[in-house]
Amino acid sequence: MGAHAELLARHRQVMPSWLAHYYAEPISIVRGEGRHVWDAEDNQYLDLFGGILTTMVGHAVPEVVEAIQQQAARMLHTSTLYLIEPMIALAEKIAGLSKIPDARVFFANSGGEANDTALLLATSYRGSNQVLTMRGSYHGGSFSTMPLTNIASWRSSSLSPFQVGYVHGGYRYRSPFGHLPDDQYIDACVADLRDVLAMMGSNVAALIAEPIQGVGGFTVPPDGMFGAFARVLREHGILWISDEVQTGWGRTGEHFWGWEAHGETPDMVTFAKGVGNGLSMGGVVARAEVMNSVQGNHISTFGGNPLVSAGALATLEYLLDNDLQTNAVKVGNLILNRFRDIAQENPMIGEVRGKGLMCGVELVQPGTKTADAAAASAALEGAKRAGVLIGKGGLSGNVLRIAPPLSLTEDEANTALDALAGVFESLKS
Repeated sequence: MGAHAELLARHRQVMPSWLAHYYAEPISIVRGEGRHVWDAEDNQYLDLFGGILTTMVGHAVPEVVEAIQQQAARMLHTSTLYLIEPMIALAEKIAGLSKIPDARVFFANSGGEANDTALLLATSYRGSNQVLTMRGSYHGGSFSTMPLTNIASWRSSSLSPFQVGYVHGGYRYRSPFGHLPDDQYIDACVADLRDVLAMMGSNVAALIAEPIQGVGGFTVPPDGMFGAFARVLREHGILWISDEVQTGWGRTGEHFWGWEAHGETPDMVTFAKGVGNGLSMGGVVARAEVMNSVQGNHISTFGGNPLVSAGALATLEYLLDNDLQTNAVKVGNLILNRFRDIAQENPMIGEVRGKGLMCGVELVQPGTKTADAAAASAALEGAKRAGVLIGKGGLSGNVLRIAPPLSLTEDEANTALDALAGVFESLKS
């Protein structure tokens, strides 16, 4: 029995049956360097998924490793009952980068916890449990975020603490408005938003939305759509929460935050994943009046602890010092253009979409828009055999997701794309 088969047998004895894995024969990744990783059987891969968009600046980056090691030698944990200098320094940096006026920052341990907190703030501030989200959204797997996840395969409970309204606009490829030019598409989606608000009433707490849907398949609305939404929301005092768990920190290339493509500033931004570069880090940035609206005592035992804050601060400084946002534009355009060339020869590719280092490749039955999840699974397996790790998502599990560390080089991208072109060629036969 190989190392992976043995680990899988042990896993099945002690872990939940619903804990999902990639691949018919799951692998264990045990070591990483830059954009490369090695599994427990010493196979090497180019990592184009970064642990679900989390290893943002690369594996084993010396500056980040050193900051973690130095903090670990001093203090691992104290809790927010005490002042934490690395947490304060990180909050100062993020507040300045957020572009939210009079910003306050609260740290959690994940994107789901960050969105939980944002929902607590919104419902406390507005005195309402009515929340809007987008069709095809994903905001976490906790009890409060699951009802805001509009993908059936990722929603394990129909129970909810919220009355939820689902708004159209995030997913253009299959939209009944998808044929319209950008301005008319936005107008149609705004009309839908007004219709949903008319049904729910004006006492809605917030709209929470991903600027580019992640698990939903890297769906990209027209620039300006959420700005148009924000102007409608503010007619009623409704808050806009931009879920930047996957789009933040320059990943879209053209902007540091995904919301910046839409011309208005949100009331709250949630973040996680990349800023920790693998450490458990999430949080919320909000205007002071919103952040301070929660009544009663509140602490976080682990959120923003010294170790994680030191590592996240080093990650953010490395990102900025090395201008990885510009790299995301350059290498992201290369990947998108190469995939569009591959699509010309492969009718199973229905659409290639994305921004920066967020590339979605939707697979369909040739000549139709019928989702082909089996082809996506086959491509995922083929990529692994070719030494490339990618992700998968979409409402039907038929979208390949390419989101590597923001430090990916052009040479590495071309190596991976050559391998993926070979995978698609083999799938045609």
